[in-house]
Amino acid sequence: MKLPAFASLLAGDTNADRVVPPTGVSARLTLLVSGAMAFLAVFALALSLASGRLATRWGDELANGATLRISAPADQVAAQTQAALRVLDTTPGVGAARALSQDEQRALLEPWFGPDLPVEDLPIPQLIEIIESDGSFDPAGLRLRLAAEVPGAVLDDHARWRRPLVQAASRLKLLGLVSIGLITLATAAMITLAANAALSANAQVIAVLRLVGATDRYIARAFVRRFTLRALTGAAVGTALAMIAVALLPDAGETAGFLTGLSFVGPHWIWPLMVPLLAAIVAFVATRTAALRMLGGLS
Repeated sequence: MKLPAFASLLAGDTNADRVVPPTGVSARLTLLVSGAMAFLAVFALALSLASGRLATRWGDELANGATLRISAPADQVAAQTQAALRVLDTTPGVGAARALSQDEQRALLEPWFGPDLPVEDLPIPQLIEIIESDGSFDPAGLRLRLAAEVPGAVLDDHARWRRPLVQAASRLKLLGLVSIGLITLATAAMITLAANAALSANAQVIAVLRLVGATDRYIARAFVRRFTLRALTGAAVGTALAMIAVALLPDAGETAGFLTGLSFVGPHWIWPLMVPLLAAIVAFVATRTAALRMLGGLS
């Protein structure tokens, strides 16, 4: 009874395994390349997932709010602020609106000007925070109303900030996925070169095996098994080291504001475990293709 292909690959054949040198340049190269590429792939995956979280976070936070700035003479700021709040209370789609206190405005400016900025003595515009309720907020209509009733009010609906930020995060996510693809191709190329080198180095042994009746598929299976297991071993070590390195990265925390940590969150930790399996599949396909092609050329 025939074993399944994968079980047969693991079971191997002692006599056929002798065709492939257990040590040497090809063995070390396969282990090193697989480990290094797996290490890079995990970081590329972390970058892609973190960028996806960042795009979602920025989009959600900026899409659900807006800011109203009251720029008026000091003796008119309070009156225009109250007028603006009355307009906002009757605007569809506005769930809540409140004027920021001086302490809150000082906290917003603190990263640039330090904690001792005398907000009360500077001509800083009064800020009003707007929280949308149902997504039907109409910035254009609100601007027309404010222009008529509150001439010192300037509305910022965050659209001009939201789009480039979300686009940048989305492109970072795409860059991470492209990097994984390039790493996969590079791994396949290096393993193909290592397999070709091993086949060339054992050309005489292959010729003898053919004389005693061994088929090309029998010989190729030995190379495929050895190189697939090498790639799996190297990738498993590289993945484990990369996961430890990612886990040890400092967390962005609350003080980072809109930043997010380059790490895996919750069930996302499962994804790096797929990297060794992917490396084994790549090695299997690359070695099998290279072995059959080269054995066909030796006929």
